[in-house]
Amino acid sequence: MELILLENIRNLGGLGDKVNVRSGYGRNYLIPQGKAVPANEANVKAFEERRTELEAKAKEVVAAAQARADMLAELTVTITAKSSDEGKLFGSVGTRDIAEAVNAVVEVALEKSEVLMPEGAIHSIGEYDFSISLHSDVTASVKVVVVIEE
Repeated sequence: MELILLENIRNLGGLGDKVNVRSGYGRNYLIPQGKAVPANEANVKAFEERRTELEAKAKEVVAAAQARADMLAELTVTITAKSSDEGKLFGSVGTRDIAEAVNAVVEVALEKSEVLMPEGAIHSIGEYDFSISLHSDVTASVKVVVVIEE
């Protein structure tokens, strides 16, 4: 299925790119979310007419994400958790815990889907660095310190 992207999509393309995707991904996600339109002649013309408007909107979204990233710059968050004497957690610290801890410290409205944990959840005490993906072009780094709950 050939589509025209209406915004930047990570690992797919940028605004105005014509991309080929699987039919289900296009029909069930990209088109209903307003992220793409089918690449037919009418949509190509309509896109070219709206290109400047869409580019301005994309710049605003990136600027807002960059402002959020500036608020998160050099942020260190401490999370307390129950653990054994060896430092192994009885549970784990995941994306939701990190998002809640960041939101408690800074008014950023961070979603758990924005926290990237490529190595999975945290299972022991210590210091960890995580990337926060606020936009496909904007990421921030947050240091998470997990300490023993007393």
